[in-house]
Amino acid sequence: MQRRAFLMMGAALLAAACAPAPYNEAPALGPDGKPLPKVYRISANDTGRIEYSVLDSVNALRQARGVAPLQLNAQLNAAAATHSRDMSVQNRPWHFGSDGSSPIDRVQRVGYTGRLVGENISETYETETETLAAWMEDPATRDVILDAAARDLGIAWFQEPNGKIWWTLVTGVPSASSIPGAQQIALGQ
Repeated sequence: MQRRAFLMMGAALLAAACAPAPYNEAPALGPDGKPLPKVYRISANDTGRIEYSVLDSVNALRQARGVAPLQLNAQLNAAAATHSRDMSVQNRPWHFGSDGSSPIDRVQRVGYTGRLVGENISETYETETETLAAWMEDPATRDVILDAAARDLGIAWFQEPNGKIWWTLVTGVPSASSIPGAQQIALGQ
């Protein structure tokens, strides 16, 4: 009899633990009276989803302006990833590396033979979509995204254990030698 009561009590506790939170539970509010933001966690499995989400969003914005689409470039992704991690180490969002490197230096180091168009950076707890929206609100960072000369895109981030995300977006123009058939066209062949 005790065994049955023990099993019933265990089942009841298990069922209670699985029940949804009450509907009247209000979100935690900050001093300004607004709901506190939730930490946006990025897992290793999110890399491709985020890269292509940003690419699709950027290309939709470019299409609306009548500008040619961009394509992801692994070398620019690598330059962006290096800088995102380095900004975290320096604990400041700026365009220079801890070794004094510039965005041009970083894209050259990863073997990108094209021309750098620009680099956007951000220190935030926001998603990639919110970060892109913030970049579009500022004329200087919007110009990097919408520059008609750009054809390549690199996007990367580094997330600290506390949830802070360091975003870097890089755009570039591929060199003529990296475009199949471009030399023949350029030489009139």
